[in-house]
Amino acid sequence: MNASKGPASAVRPVTKSETASSESRVLQPSGWPAPKGYANGMTADGRLVVTGGVIGWDHQGHLPDDFIAQARQTLNNIAAILAEGGAKPEHLVRLTWYVVDMEEYLASLKTLGQIYREIFGAHYPAMALVQVVRLVEVNAKVEIEATAVVPR
Repeated sequence: MNASKGPASAVRPVTKSETASSESRVLQPSGWPAPKGYANGMTADGRLVVTGGVIGWDHQGHLPDDFIAQARQTLNNIAAILAEGGAKPEHLVRLTWYVVDMEEYLASLKTLGQIYREIFGAHYPAMALVQVVRLVEVNAKVEIEATAVVPR
């Protein structure tokens, strides 16, 4: 039987503070280039906190017209849902972003990174980005699903 020729997997070393607070680990296969602003994979043990597709409306149902304002409010909304479930940003293990305009997203990366770090810090879970034709809320430009794992 031949050995697999795929990349060997590795778990990134975790700092003591990460281990104490999150019980999650970044999965980074050996030899793969390090991702910027996301993780290739995560592993965690604990209680799941899952959001639906969250958009950038405020508590009164107002949705800003601007992509950046919507993204900021969406991330704040996710943080509020996580807190309601007893989770913190460092418990995030996955984010799936749905955007209606990929070019607008790509043109906003620097600002999005700053906003992300303001809200969630330098914790980067596994992420996926998908361009969609439209979202259910007609004026929404971004929708994000989140999964967090709260340690036992």
